[in-house]
Amino acid sequence: ILNIMVKYSREPAVPTKAAKARGDDMRIHYKNTYEVAAAIRGMQLEKAEKYLRDVIDHKQCVPFRKHSTTARTAQAHPFHVTQGRWPKKPCEHLLDLLENVRSNADAKGLDLRKTYITHIQVNKARKGRRRGFKAHGRIKDWCASNCHVELFVTEKAENVKKAEEEKAKHFSKKQLARMKLRVGKPAKKTDANTAVPGK
Repeated sequence: ILNIMVKYSREPAVPTKAAKARGDDMRIHYKNTYEVAAAIRGMQLEKAEKYLRDVIDHKQCVPFRKHSTTARTAQAHPFHVTQGRWPKKPCEHLLDLLENVRSNADAKGLDLRKTYITHIQVNKARKGRRRGFKAHGRIKDWCASNCHVELFVTEKAENVKKAEEEKAKHFSKKQLARMKLRVGKPAKKTDANTAVPGK
C-alpha cells in the first residue's frame, strides 16, 4: 500500500486544532463552485451546512461576484450585490466535503460549535473530453469544466480579556508647577478677631 501525501496550497497555523478535506476532479462546474466556496468562506461549520441546504431549497441564493453573467434576484441584496443563482450540484458536493471534514474534526476531538472554515480553494482541473456529432459527419469536442476543491476548518480559541494595567500618569510642566503650589502653600485661614466688619 502506497501512502501518498496530498499537498495543500497552504497549511493551518495550528495543525492540532484543524481538520482537512479535499476533492479532486469533481464533476461540477468550476465557475459555480468558485462562487459557492467564496460565499461560505469564513462561516461557522454548522452555519455553512444550513446555508447550502437553504440554497438547494431556493430559500437563499449564492451571490455571483466574479462570474456575474447571470440574472438579478432580490435574494442577493443582503450580500450587497444584485446577481445570484442556486447552483444545486456544487452545493451537494460541498455538503459532502463538509460532512467529511466534520468527521475528521470530530475524530480529532475539536469542538464543532467553534470550528470555522478558514480556508477553501477551488482550482481548475483537467477538462473532461467527449465527442459531439454534428451534421455532415462533423465532430466537435464536448468538454466538462471539472475542478479540485480543498478546505480546512479551524477551532477558534476563546477570547480572553487582557488584564488592565495601571498606566503611569504623565504630567506637563504646568501641571507639575500647579501641583507644587497647591502642596507648598497652605490654605489661608481667616481669624474671627482680625476680620474686618462689613466684609
